[in-house]
Amino acid sequence: MTSRRVKAIALAGGVVVLLCATAFAQRQGGFRGGGRGSNAPIKPNLPYDGRFTFIRLRYGPPIAYQSQRVPWSHDYPEGEVNMMKILDEISSVAPHIEQSNVMALDDPDLFKYPVSYLCEPRGWYMTDREATSFRAYLQKGGFLIVDDFHWNDWANFEAQMRRVLPDVRFVELDGSHPIFHTFFEINAPSEIPQNYDPGKPIFLGIYEDNDPKKRLMAIIAYNTDISEFWEWSGTGIRPIAESNEAFKVGVNFFLYGLTH
Repeated sequence: MTSRRVKAIALAGGVVVLLCATAFAQRQGGFRGGGRGSNAPIKPNLPYDGRFTFIRLRYGPPIAYQSQRVPWSHDYPEGEVNMMKILDEISSVAPHIEQSNVMALDDPDLFKYPVSYLCEPRGWYMTDREATSFRAYLQKGGFLIVDDFHWNDWANFEAQMRRVLPDVRFVELDGSHPIFHTFFEINAPSEIPQNYDPGKPIFLGIYEDNDPKKRLMAIIAYNTDISEFWEWSGTGIRPIAESNEAFKVGVNFFLYGLTH
């Protein structure tokens, strides 16, 4: 799928989990300027102990505090904490809940973790070393989840992704793909509630060797912001039913990455 095709799709559109009261924030009005975790300290990474850990990828130098000016840190730490609480309650994964790891794309320890998450790649940039190392991570079995960006961010994302995988093809995924049936049945992913982006969410995949018969290496949630739902859980801003859909998507993504 080309960037032109992605943009055209975006513009054309114009878990029932009772364990926590879920909601989402809007990137408009009072919520656009900061998330719940604004200025939260970035905790030191947990040492590897074999338990599943939410891995948030960073680009650029480390930061001491979460900042809305640093896109990869958006939704930290509430987004991952709330998502891991749900994953813990409905599965046997038993992840670390109260803490996640923030890792560079060329961190050698990244290879110990099967699933990684990249938030808001509109400002994503890499060194050649990072691109080479992350290519090896994906080719050796790593699974990437990308979230929180829309049409005017696509060009940079595609350019950076082609530095990782020069011949990459982006394949649009619909409700027939197994990732939408890993745990919850999500038959119409394009109908997942939106919080601010016009049109419908679009889900794209990257396959090993660009072959849909081979392993799915990455799932891209484009023209949407699923983790915003996770971050604002329990605030009562939006109906529980809407945010539950985002948790369902998250559960499926993480479980698929762990089992494939």
